[in-house]
Amino acid sequence: MATRSRTVPLWFRITALVLLLWGVAGCYACLQQFRLGADAMGPASDYDRALYASLPVWYNAIYAVAVGTGLLGALALLTRSVLAVPLYAISLVAVVIQFGWLFAATDIIAVRGAAPVVPFPILIVAIGAFALWLSRHARRRGWIG
Repeated sequence: MATRSRTVPLWFRITALVLLLWGVAGCYACLQQFRLGADAMGPASDYDRALYASLPVWYNAIYAVAVGTGLLGALALLTRSVLAVPLYAISLVAVVIQFGWLFAATDIIAVRGAAPVVPFPILIVAIGAFALWLSRHARRRGWIG
């Protein structure tokens, strides 16, 4: 088994730092949504207000779990903690639940269209999957642990 004392490549540290910034941005967006509701992304339409009002109570909680564990996962990577792996796994599952429910249980795609609605959630899922892959890769290489 590799030891934690192995040299960590510079690209890994830079990537972990970028993931930390991504996590901070996610937490900020989450807090803005809690604070401003439908107006968090700018002036909200009547549809935006109705959609936000219809979100189940657990929706904001799962959003907080998604971004909170993502931020903690990035901190774990930077501190070379093996906790990055389960934290990123929880974050990714929470993101999939969050957007899976949004797309399956609401009419957002029918109202707004897929092109303006779907790409950013796909990016978020892809970054979450990458972060989980990176944390597992780092554990296998002995960079965290």
